[in-house]
Amino acid sequence: MWQPSSDIVLISDPRVAAIPVRESGEALADVRGRLRVDQRLADDAGAYAHLRSGLLARLERAERRLPDGFHLLVVEGYRPVATQRRYFEEYQSELQATFPELSPDEAYIAASRYVSPVEVAPHTAGAAVDLTLCAPDGTEYDLGTRVNDNPEDSENACYTAAANISAGARAHRKILAAALESAGLVNYPTEWWHWSHGDRYWAYTKGVSAARYGPVDPPV
Repeated sequence: MWQPSSDIVLISDPRVAAIPVRESGEALADVRGRLRVDQRLADDAGAYAHLRSGLLARLERAERRLPDGFHLLVVEGYRPVATQRRYFEEYQSELQATFPELSPDEAYIAASRYVSPVEVAPHTAGAAVDLTLCAPDGTEYDLGTRVNDNPEDSENACYTAAANISAGARAHRKILAAALESAGLVNYPTEWWHWSHGDRYWAYTKGVSAARYGPVDPPV
């Protein structure tokens, strides 16, 4: 049965939701043509390839700080509210079916390890990016799991500090973290690929009084 981790603050934590948003009004910007972008989660409108312009600028700084032979590979950025809600509700239902002993509240918390509740979701604000590392020819480096592997399928190897990954994968995670943290991003510790800036979870992690980015309409 799933058990909460006492040393990880999940995005469903009331302390995260309580942080106000002071919207900056910053526009969404297209990542394509500025960083490498993967197509696996592409939507017809191209929303997945957009981020707040300030976050994209930080990713470009992080890209320049990577060692030779390494590049960022963006998998998904902005996510419409309806898509976020569907992802969360589907995973919550899956958990309740797999672990029928979970109460609805427990299933809600457990689901937030892998998908943010729509009320606080940074992807809907264009404030979060799912990404990995690749070589100059586009070959992805081993970071221990695939992007978006859930805790059940990966035996929690998707957790950023997971011990059940190879030394090489751990070294690659450290390379990714060093570049992104130096550019002001924070990681969601249950997903090594998920990094954000300006959202409520970033504000909570950094001790900032308010988030800079709230839910925003899809790019046109």
